[in-house]
Amino acid sequence: MGLTAKPIQDQFSVHEPGFGFLLDDGLHSLGDAIAHDALIGPGFENELCVTMGSDLVGPSVTRADAEAAISTVALAFELVETRGDFTGHLEMVVPDNLQQKGVVLGTPVRLRDAPDLDRVRLTVMINGTVVDTATGDAVLGHPVNSVMWLANRLAEFGRSLAAGDLVMTGSFTRQYPILRGDTIRSEFAGVGAVEATFP
Repeated sequence: MGLTAKPIQDQFSVHEPGFGFLLDDGLHSLGDAIAHDALIGPGFENELCVTMGSDLVGPSVTRADAEAAISTVALAFELVETRGDFTGHLEMVVPDNLQQKGVVLGTPVRLRDAPDLDRVRLTVMINGTVVDTATGDAVLGHPVNSVMWLANRLAEFGRSLAAGDLVMTGSFTRQYPILRGDTIRSEFAGVGAVEATFP
């Protein structure tokens, strides 16, 4: 599952988080080269990806419940495609699966070994130039709040999160475009880095 956090909501003028699904064939590893020409108007978002260690069933899930259900957290890029201009139109973004195309995953660490996720400082670089910085509290106050919100929202549809599910918690920053030849790298202090190239 992937979610939109406040920086993306502000960028695209939508008033609430949204959620979509991740594609099995869109999973990439740290350092992968991904063909730019295979993507439609590509961009990236700087996120954390958690793996559920146990089921999480709403409603009434608390952040403590969500933390207890998460096994690991990894640095990640969400790869998106611009398949239309949906600014201000959440009702159009949802059928488009929130622009979702793929995910580049860094090395996972156990949640209990990670620093406080709301205080994690992110540095975003494109071709070696710093383009943005942010901290984890940009994601609904705390990235785990995304998991809590999602579990409770899914309950409205009779769905839940299951052990082994991957959840992208939402971007620390606005969405950035990817140009042919770019190398993108994001460093999350105390957690590590994630990088990909787009020849």
